[in-house]
Amino acid sequence: MRIEAAELRLITLPLKFRFETSFGVQTERHLIVLTLFGEGLEGYAETVMEYTPHYREETLPGAWALLENLLLPKVLGRDFANPEQLWAEISGFRGNRMTKAALEMAFWDLWCKSLGQPLWKLLGGVRQEIPVGISLGIEPSLESTLEKVGQGLAAGYRRIKLKIKPGWDIRPVMAVREAYPEATLTVDANSAYNLNDIGTFCALDAARLDYIEQPLAFDDLLDHAKLQSAITTSICLDESITSPEDARKALEIGAGRVINIKPARVGGILASRKVHDIAQSYGLPVWMGGMLEAGIGRAANIHVATLPMFTKPGDTSSASRYWQEDIIEEGLEATQGLMPVPQGPGLGITLKRELIQRLTEKSAYIA
Repeated sequence: MRIEAAELRLITLPLKFRFETSFGVQTERHLIVLTLFGEGLEGYAETVMEYTPHYREETLPGAWALLENLLLPKVLGRDFANPEQLWAEISGFRGNRMTKAALEMAFWDLWCKSLGQPLWKLLGGVRQEIPVGISLGIEPSLESTLEKVGQGLAAGYRRIKLKIKPGWDIRPVMAVREAYPEATLTVDANSAYNLNDIGTFCALDAARLDYIEQPLAFDDLLDHAKLQSAITTSICLDESITSPEDARKALEIGAGRVINIKPARVGGILASRKVHDIAQSYGLPVWMGGMLEAGIGRAANIHVATLPMFTKPGDTSSASRYWQEDIIEEGLEATQGLMPVPQGPGLGITLKRELIQRLTEKSAYIA
């Protein structure tokens, strides 16, 4: 598969609601739409990092510069038999996994289209729909939190995730558990705590949570292992897992019992499958995380989540929860907590070109 040219477009999508986490408040989503051109076909991807390095170290300006000046020139005009060959070409550059993942994902889409096959099938997926839950930000009041939880359960979502931070943890979580005793609940701390807060997590054991997501530092494994040995609730690792090697080390030392896979965070689709396989070797589940993706990234996540160990509901809820209008034609909508997998070649999506053009703040064509 020959990569002949590429296009970058920086766009901003307004969110339908105010989304607060321990990082801060988000009201819009900034992303780069990457298109690869080759042999009469197009492959698509979107980036997930923001302007500021709050989630991990990468930033949107850095991703643009790296794609335009280094990664794309490295692969343009080249033939690659499969995604493994492309990854081998760019893997020597250290770090920047989210940026490299965008290039790899776009090539997956291009390559699958050249073979006339959907991504999930060539990846080894085993299901036609995936279970999904919702992630709720930190609400301005307890009443608003309970209302949003009720709405999510009424819509059929199979897991409710509550964002927490110091000062907003035990009380809202226990209130939700009391109001909805049978609901599958989880919490996500986004690295807002340390081992001095162990009492908080011992108290949360009483909430019968399915897991506590990334309670400690974004780059830590050792303290998570200490915390996991002190509480009964499973720890789910997110920001700490940036590669298959991280996953292996974390599970070896007992730093958690669940892994949240975000393909961009771990370096792309190939790396996601390797993290999945490592978890499978330990007999532990994974689930698909989310980073407020628009339609391109959401579709890619859905395809990856068809692998067999994605047994817990993920964050890939209906696109209409987030956007007045998505950047793809296909409506990625869950019904009773199940998200259908797009069935066309590659990602199985079609870009809304006029919308993307209207939203474009900056563009570049590289050939």
